[in-house]
Amino acid sequence: MASGSPFNTLKKIQLVRISHVRYKHQNIEAAKQFAEDFGFYETAQVGPTTYYRGYGTEPFVLALEASDKTEFGGAAFAVESEEELVHAYKILPKECRATEVYELKDEPGGGKCVTFYDPVDGFPFHLVYGQTHVEKRDPKFPTLKVNYPDEKKRGPNQFQRFEKRPAPVHKLGHFGMCVTDFAKCYEFYSTYFNFFPSELVHNVEGVNKTVFFRLDRGDEEVDHHCFFFFEGPKMHVHHSSFETHDFDTQVLGHDWLRDKGYENCWGVGRHIMGSQIFDYWFDPSKFILEHYVDGDLLNMNEPTHHTKEGPGNLHVWGPEVPETFLQ
Repeated sequence: MASGSPFNTLKKIQLVRISHVRYKHQNIEAAKQFAEDFGFYETAQVGPTTYYRGYGTEPFVLALEASDKTEFGGAAFAVESEEELVHAYKILPKECRATEVYELKDEPGGGKCVTFYDPVDGFPFHLVYGQTHVEKRDPKFPTLKVNYPDEKKRGPNQFQRFEKRPAPVHKLGHFGMCVTDFAKCYEFYSTYFNFFPSELVHNVEGVNKTVFFRLDRGDEEVDHHCFFFFEGPKMHVHHSSFETHDFDTQVLGHDWLRDKGYENCWGVGRHIMGSQIFDYWFDPSKFILEHYVDGDLLNMNEPTHHTKEGPGNLHVWGPEVPETFLQ
């Protein structure tokens, strides 16, 4: 089993954070309605693409494009500098078909970008720099005071009251792919980028088949994972995951989506790897989007963890893992 990122003398492309994901939809109106019901805020429409932000400071976290094909348009990561974009264009293997640096002049936040394609399965991947952040929105979450058996924080004649509404999205947390050659993908992403394996999951033969990557940012605290992939017979995006405020907000969002007639994929439950409380939904095109809360933060003092694959390592409570989730 691989114990971590392979040693190499190549200067890695320095990623700072995950920025946004892109999807193409044949039925764009249904996709846009789902985005509103999921808790995104529409921020702009440019040509066939509608952009959505969360209540955080990213100019957008989701882009939905009207298309004659329904397909994943790739995820974007912010890099440290424009020089990193030039570096990426120069060093990425020719199989990646990396573009030269180009302007994001028509998109919210602007900035510059390099797009490349996964060298194994060909899905798009974007690197961005110089996007202008936006002012944080106020979703008007209630201030909760929780009464525990031996600790009563809420005074007499005070109440907890909630508004029925979608769960407002804060930010994009991670995305995941099913890839056809785990070993080649692992070597590529851990060689060329500052991805570091928080978790490696192996099969009964001891061969790694799943990785949960975080970013190596030294002492900086980062999400347990921002990118994961696992090996399967056919490449596809597995899901994109968006953070919301707290458990009440998440379950109110769950009820909103249920009452609107959308199809729940899996949840609500609590993961083991990453610790998040999760709630997965199918959008009208059968893409999976997740609300999560209460995820782990790690820095580089935490080593890689190794786990044997199996449904029992995916959650500590919640519904049993559906077959549709593991495909």
